[in-house]
Amino acid sequence: MENIIRIAVQKSGRLSEDSLSLIKECGIKFYNGTGKLKSTSTNFPIEFLFLRDDDIPGYVADGVADLGIVGENELVEKNKEVLVLKKLGFSKCRLSLAIPKGEEYPGLEYFEGKNIATSYPKILGDYLKANKIQAEIHEISGSVEIAPSIGLAEGICDIVSSGSTLMMNGLKEVEEIFRSEAALISHPNMSVAKKAIVDKLLFRMNAVQKGKSSKYVLLNAPNDSLEKIVSLIPGMRSPTILPLAQNGWSSVHSVLSEDQFWENIEELRAAGAEGILVVPIEKMIL
Repeated sequence: MENIIRIAVQKSGRLSEDSLSLIKECGIKFYNGTGKLKSTSTNFPIEFLFLRDDDIPGYVADGVADLGIVGENELVEKNKEVLVLKKLGFSKCRLSLAIPKGEEYPGLEYFEGKNIATSYPKILGDYLKANKIQAEIHEISGSVEIAPSIGLAEGICDIVSSGSTLMMNGLKEVEEIFRSEAALISHPNMSVAKKAIVDKLLFRMNAVQKGKSSKYVLLNAPNDSLEKIVSLIPGMRSPTILPLAQNGWSSVHSVLSEDQFWENIEELRAAGAEGILVVPIEKMIL
């Protein structure tokens, strides 16, 4: 189908929720009812495939799907021939080594000659090889945390978000080996027509994400402080300055990244800025 693109998205879980939320914020309408495995947008040339996350790299590499949203952990583990178009900044986690919390941990040499259970044998194997550690890797598909307590392995390598699951299973994190976030991937050989649709989707995604990381700032300032204040909030091109009814004062409007705002807030106040308002931005087109 040359006039429509297919995107593979995880069918359930946090990554799925974040992915679909981003797509909806791009103004793309679709129905994804419970148990639905395929859906077509009503206002954008895109079809959705709802799949297991570990199947997504393969579907995109084989050209069944043109695009996919997947965690970098699955992308690297599956090692398929795809292109990474954009890191998406959500579903962040880490892949770490963990051992029973009562064990002493002298360093990575702890794992020399030991057994490690994991669902990520490639990432773990590459890490151990790079650090010249000889260990036996036991690949299991789920419930990795139980492996030490049943005698299958002395340690595990698994995805960690908060660390609470490790604690509940009597484990402690000892080495971080890989950091992951969601990424938009594509088949390496799309047609010109499909690339044009993907460009439109990327434009929308960039506008949404740029808006999320930026704030619209309004403040009042004495005119003799405007030069200093403008240097602190330069905006996309330059701030808008409007005179107030009160002589000698102006209203300054600008756009800043949230980090920039918090870095400069004290200097803005010291320069005489008052009545500072910070407003979220839904989308921002540059």
